[in-house]
Amino acid sequence: MLNHWIRSLSARLWVTSIVALAISLTVLATAATYAFNHFPQQMLGRHEEMESATAIVSGLRFDGAGRPVSVVLPTQTAWLFEVAPTELKYRVVDERGNVLLASKGAEGREAWIAGDLSGFVGNVQRAEIGANPFEVLTLRVAHGPAVFYIQTATSERFVDAIIGNKVKPMPAIIKTIIVVATIIFGLTFPFTVHRVLRPLREASRAAARITPRNLTTRLSTEGVPSEIKPLIHAFNEALDRLENGFAVQQQFLASAAHELQTPLTLIRGQIELQPGIDDKDLLFREIDLMARQVRQLLHLAEVSESQNFSFGAVNIVDVVQDVKAYLARKADRKEVKLRLETTAAPPSIWADRSALFILLKNIVENAINASSARSAVVLIVDAVSVQVQDEGPGIKQEHLPFLFKRFWRAPDAQHDGAGLGLAICKEIATAHEWRLTVSSLVPGTRFAVWFS
Repeated sequence: MLNHWIRSLSARLWVTSIVALAISLTVLATAATYAFNHFPQQMLGRHEEMESATAIVSGLRFDGAGRPVSVVLPTQTAWLFEVAPTELKYRVVDERGNVLLASKGAEGREAWIAGDLSGFVGNVQRAEIGANPFEVLTLRVAHGPAVFYIQTATSERFVDAIIGNKVKPMPAIIKTIIVVATIIFGLTFPFTVHRVLRPLREASRAAARITPRNLTTRLSTEGVPSEIKPLIHAFNEALDRLENGFAVQQQFLASAAHELQTPLTLIRGQIELQPGIDDKDLLFREIDLMARQVRQLLHLAEVSESQNFSFGAVNIVDVVQDVKAYLARKADRKEVKLRLETTAAPPSIWADRSALFILLKNIVENAINASSARSAVVLIVDAVSVQVQDEGPGIKQEHLPFLFKRFWRAPDAQHDGAGLGLAICKEIATAHEWRLTVSSLVPGTRFAVWFS
């Protein structure tokens, strides 16, 4: 059980996420602590000074003549200026540096910063006030045509005290936050993972219910995350191939039994009724027909599944010459001449050599069967196709849609067969992504296999 949990996707996601969160929080905390320890005034002191100055700007009140007459501060800010007049001060001065308003302990005419105040707006300057070091922040206030300046002075020892009180507990606070955040995340993450992976569990349960009896069932992609959809699509495509292969197998068994029943019955009947084994020609004919049908059924079952193919570089002309040699005796018996014509044939194509041989053999064999004595069957090989042209009676237009259907034979067919030869050719062409076309000639028929 423990080993299963360790190897599960949920456990791996949980551990990875916890580690990533802990590392991220630690890095951020380290960076923040470093910044507070090494740049405390920039991180905290400047912020406090700016808040005080902004409060004074907001609380400034003017009389009818546009001169500042008072400052209304928030209670806490006013209290700080009241109880620590030696550490916190503020002034309101005009453009000439005259003091108009001042906090307790900030009265007097001596300027805190010498020079034009417009050049110090928004900046903090170090100044000596009463022989003590202060940080002075200057802000500009425009009221009508008049311009005034707000100055806040904060002693450096007061800033250091504030920073010390705020920074000192910060490492402990950060550590506590990291621990608490990690624990909360660790406790809630399994529920998140469980919810996220629910579509995958449902797909797994649906896949477990699929059996050879319900191969038509497909997994739904509704509500499935986009990362998992390719897996579902691939599984459904595998089911398509499995269903097709199973159907072919079942059809093969049924077809074989159907096609072999009559020949076997005839053979058995001849043997039983004729102890002397007479009429051997008839028996041989039936046996040959049965063997041919079995071979075609086997070929059909094989070529219906792409995994049965073994692809490689194949020389088309070599395969056509093999077909011509294989059917030479059959053509001689029918007094049909086989002729090979090659033009700009490609050196090779990517194909299953055996499958290509079967395809061309079936087409050429049909052409021989359809040809009359002293006619010719021409095999034409060019750069993109192989064409087989005969001089037979041709194919009726209404028969063309049925040529590649399994077990279909023309009503006026003059030769034996099971109607599987062209169906096998179609399966091979489809597996190789070739095109198989038929066209009527005067006289004859032309079959063409297009490789591109």
